[in-house]
Amino acid sequence: MPFPSLGLAPALSQAATDAGYLAPTQIQGTAIPAILRGQDVLGLAQTGSGKTAAFSLPLLQRWAEAPRHRSRRAVHTLVLVPTRELAAQVGETLRILGQHLHERPKIAVLFGGVSVNPQMMGLRGGADIVVATPGRLIDLLDHNALKIGNVSALVLDEADRLLDLGFAEELQRILALLPAQRQNLFFSATFVPAVEALAAQLLNDPLRIEVEATEATVPDIAQRAIEVDTSRRTQLLRHLVQQQKWTRVLAFVATKHAAEIVADKLRKAGIEAEPFHGMLSQGKRTQVVADFKASRVQVVVATDLAARGIDIAQLPVVVNYDLPRSATDYVHRIGRTGRAGESGLAVSFITADAEPHFRLIEKRQGLSVPRERVEGFEPVEVAVAAPAAKPLTAPGVQSPNGGIKGKRPSKKDKLREAAARVATGNKP
Repeated sequence: MPFPSLGLAPALSQAATDAGYLAPTQIQGTAIPAILRGQDVLGLAQTGSGKTAAFSLPLLQRWAEAPRHRSRRAVHTLVLVPTRELAAQVGETLRILGQHLHERPKIAVLFGGVSVNPQMMGLRGGADIVVATPGRLIDLLDHNALKIGNVSALVLDEADRLLDLGFAEELQRILALLPAQRQNLFFSATFVPAVEALAAQLLNDPLRIEVEATEATVPDIAQRAIEVDTSRRTQLLRHLVQQQKWTRVLAFVATKHAAEIVADKLRKAGIEAEPFHGMLSQGKRTQVVADFKASRVQVVVATDLAARGIDIAQLPVVVNYDLPRSATDYVHRIGRTGRAGESGLAVSFITADAEPHFRLIEKRQGLSVPRERVEGFEPVEVAVAAPAAKPLTAPGVQSPNGGIKGKRPSKKDKLREAAARVATGNKP
């Protein structure tokens, strides 16, 4: 199915082709006609499904066709995203896809972590499309730098992450300032109760589109699980990068501190590596992503949240240095590789203590990943067993350690016992 058959204008169809979209993905083929009709959409899709283009293309067309006052630009489309990297990514996609329009929209990308003043200056004269993180948008609204009372379309991208980051109150403030009559597009990778409640509040008779994670990511990704001791994971990562000649690797760790430590050790071993986490300045994060895309950096060691903004078209390898907290996060991580028809590799380091958690991930994702060992890195650690439970006795029966099972002495009982010992001359 070609893009023009979805109802897109020739300029947008050509821009999609120029951007490398050979044919619409599942979510694009379903969402684009609905959005062009003005219908609300609820999209449940994993990373790599093509959802950014799925809402960008039709919203650019609706903006181009909408009547507007030329004297001052009013915000037509508002896209809310959880992270600054994703804001930059969505803004860039909109610019690329809108490049052949007769009149190009003014796109403002707004996020925290940088001075608010340049963004305020950039909003002079208004903006047609705003891509923003909720916190920075509220800052700019409080400064009267822009108004959103005429917004025609609202997009919540990665709504589950917006709620995970605690943006619920900010979202409610923003929603209260928007016009009641508008188009709402809601995209999320998961549909937990909080996300479901927000969707019910936001959407009006939406078209529901579900793209299974396995359809979007898993078929093109080889998965490996390598057993290794906790203390030797960095050495194993270095060994694999060098032996397998991996050109670009995104390694996930649990904490900002771990990202710094692992990247530093890799650099000392002669591997170009950089940490990537929320405590870095925006300039540094932007530079790391640019260097990674240009292959000037070989390994990026990232936390889950920060890595949401890393979008590399041809990322060959993802490594779970630390396992993710949930099966859903596992899908998010491995979905960073194997995109756009490319094959990918996802490697998980399995320590003795992490083995039960990985079995749970396998169960919830319907996976069975054979365990491997790498010569020279065979693990010797054994998972620490839980302490044995004390022998149980029947209620009301004296236990070997004294006391009555099922009836713990109260504070008053203990005071009485102490007084009795004193009265009889026995020391406690």
